[in-house]
Amino acid sequence: MTTDTYPWLVPVAALLMGMIAGSFLATLAIRWPAGRSIARGRSACDACNVPIPGWRLVPLVSFVAQRGRCGACGGVIDWRHPAMELACGLIGLFAMLWRPDAVGVAGALFGWLLAALALIDFDHFWLPDRLTFPLAALGLLAGPAPLADRLTGAVAGYAALALIAAAYRRARGRVGLGQGDAKLLGAIGAWLGWQMLPWVVLGACAIGIVWALAARKQALDRLPLGTLLAVAGWGGWLWVVTHVF
Repeated sequence: MTTDTYPWLVPVAALLMGMIAGSFLATLAIRWPAGRSIARGRSACDACNVPIPGWRLVPLVSFVAQRGRCGACGGVIDWRHPAMELACGLIGLFAMLWRPDAVGVAGALFGWLLAALALIDFDHFWLPDRLTFPLAALGLLAGPAPLADRLTGAVAGYAALALIAAAYRRARGRVGLGQGDAKLLGAIGAWLGWQMLPWVVLGACAIGIVWALAARKQALDRLPLGTLLAVAGWGGWLWVVTHVF
C-alpha cells in the first residue's frame, strides 16, 4: 500500500497528527501562563485535577463521547481543548492537501505554533519569546519564500511594528503595541518574505474589524493583535505555497 495508490493517506494522517498536536498545545496554552507544569505528571481535569485515563484522551472523540464534561467531576471541559484539536487538525489537513511533501510538513508546524501563540494571546495578551523565537528560526530554515526575502522579512516585520509602537508610546504616553506583536510579525516575515507582510497586516486588520463588529466591541476595547496576525499569517502561507511554487 503506497501513498500513490491511496493519496488520501497523507492528509488524513496529517489531520490526526494535528489533532494530537492540538491536544498538547491546548494544555500548554492553558497551563503555561498560569505557571503550571506541562511536562510533568499525567493529564488531569482542569477543574478537579483528577488524572484522566488514556482512553478518555482521544482528541475530539473523547470530548464528544463525554458530551463536553469531565468523567470524574462532571465539570465542563474547557472549550480550548476541542477548539485547538480541531484547528490544528484542519491546519495539518490543509497543509498536506496543498503540499503533500516536506514543504507541507513545515507549513503544518508553522500553523501549529501560530495556533498556540494565537490562543495564548487571545487569553492573556502575551506572546512568549520561547515560542516566537523558535518560530522565526524555523522560518529562516524552512520557509517557502526565497532566503533573502525571508531575512529581509524578519527584520522588516519586527522593525515596522516596533517603530509604530515606539511612536505611539512617545505620542500618547502609554503602550499601544507590545514588543511581542513586533516579534511575531518578524517571525511571520521569516517564513513568508517581506512581500507578504503588508498583506498579512491588512488581513489581520480586516479580521479584527469583523471581530469587533460581531462582538460589538467599543472603541477603547483591546483586541489581541497577535491572534489576528497568526490567523492572517497562516493564510499567507497558503497563498505563498500556491503561487510561488
